[in-house]
Amino acid sequence: MRKIVSINRNLDEGNKRMISETAEKCGFTAFFYTSRAEAGQDLAEAEIVYSGNPKVLEDGKNMKWLCSSTAGVDQFIRAGILDRPDILFTNAAGAYGVTISEHIVMVALMMMRRMPEYMESMRQKGWLRQLEQKSLCRSQVLILGTGSIGATTAKRIRGFDPGRIVGVSRSGRQTPEFDEVHTVEELDSLLPDADLVICCMPDTPETRGMISAERIALMKDGAYFVNVGRGSAVDHPALIKALDSGKLAGAALDVYTKEPIPADEPIRDAKNLILTPHISGDDTLAETRRLNASMFCEDIENYAAGRPLAYSVDRKHGY
Repeated sequence: MRKIVSINRNLDEGNKRMISETAEKCGFTAFFYTSRAEAGQDLAEAEIVYSGNPKVLEDGKNMKWLCSSTAGVDQFIRAGILDRPDILFTNAAGAYGVTISEHIVMVALMMMRRMPEYMESMRQKGWLRQLEQKSLCRSQVLILGTGSIGATTAKRIRGFDPGRIVGVSRSGRQTPEFDEVHTVEELDSLLPDADLVICCMPDTPETRGMISAERIALMKDGAYFVNVGRGSAVDHPALIKALDSGKLAGAALDVYTKEPIPADEPIRDAKNLILTPHISGDDTLAETRRLNASMFCEDIENYAAGRPLAYSVDRKHGY
């Protein structure tokens, strides 16, 4: 028996049915578990493993293909997947554009329309009014990362009639979602004009520390910053200083260097900051689960037919 083992907590019955039917059509039997311990011997015998848990690398003795159910794969790189060239490696980066882009638009509007302050005033039974507000309309938006998440975010923001949407990527390749795309080497010249800076970058040696103290200082006074990529990109002490001084009007972080954030971490007390617990790309959203399972099924068919996998991770670049 050729086994596919899925270790995922959030798959619904429709997702499982889709995967089971595709597996059977391609000569496999699919097994669904919520933990490594529960999977046991089936995981040890599985030819294909579908999971976001890097510890499956320790258990999948017969594994020939590992499909990460997450977009980011830094956890697998740290666990040693790059040392296993015998294992095909794919991810689900294209499945998270909808949920993460909605989160970005939500927190951007909350900051620009001063929702945290209004909500706190109402909670305290106050009646705060006429705070100065800003709009995505006519704003200059800078998006770091032009992949699925960045491109989907650009599409969503386009509906608000921004001034310009500028992308930054490793290659600088132009894509239709952006008014223009530049390379990372040009970032310093772009930051001073941006009203809203959105970071969607994965964790790689090149992106670590990208949002440095020097680059935060280059940002426009009163700008807003959102990070949904990885916390390793940002100099958090410098960001706290920029928020507390009023240099930046607000920031929203869904990712951080230490997760969960310690209770006594200074970032928790920064001014004008929205913190969320790494949930912008949570697969509790039904559409995310559907896309995730669909991409996996597409590659099951490719694998069975001997074709290249559609969602392979670039091992050199780490995404």
